[in-house]
Amino acid sequence: MIDMLLTGFVALFVIIDPLGLVPLFLTLTPGMAPKYRQKIAIQACFIAFLILGTFALVGLVVIETIGISLGAFRVAGGLFLFTIAFELVFGTRQHRKEKSAEGAVTQPSDTPHIAAFPLAIPLIAGPGAISAVILLSGNLPGFVGQTLLLLTIGVACATTYLFLAVAGPLDRLMGVTGRAVVTRLLGVLLAALAVQFVADGAWELYRSMR
Repeated sequence: MIDMLLTGFVALFVIIDPLGLVPLFLTLTPGMAPKYRQKIAIQACFIAFLILGTFALVGLVVIETIGISLGAFRVAGGLFLFTIAFELVFGTRQHRKEKSAEGAVTQPSDTPHIAAFPLAIPLIAGPGAISAVILLSGNLPGFVGQTLLLLTIGVACATTYLFLAVAGPLDRLMGVTGRAVVTRLLGVLLAALAVQFVADGAWELYRSMR
């Protein structure tokens, strides 16, 4: 179970990509005081935790209700996560997120809402993160497993907040090159995790057909 929780945290960390969120967060909060930026970061991460926690608890029930087996969802989710890993390695995911951020705030009155959109949705709790928590939920059944999964999601969101809280200094320290190198390395790691999800799902489908 500990291995699965560690895998879950790594998967969520890579998918959320807090380091890649730093320049987007600064773009969405231009000229704001650090204290106000931290308030927005707290709100965004809390909303994201509620969204991911909800899908972790009920997402598996929903897909089973509509007739989708866990094995099939593991294969589909793994392929989806592999696509995200591909985008991370080749840098296209960052460009797509930048476009979402640019279009989210069109006037000053939009600023108070950026914690919910686009920070919480879809930059933090996006389709990839939602798919990941549902996949993890299937591997961590029972009250203890679900509680630990919620704790893992909480740690991932808290880690994201820490990155956003020091966004300014961190952005200056890492620079464009540093962020690109780390993001691509994390993308390779996510690709390996995605392949494992696909393999587990394929094996489960094979056993169910026998």
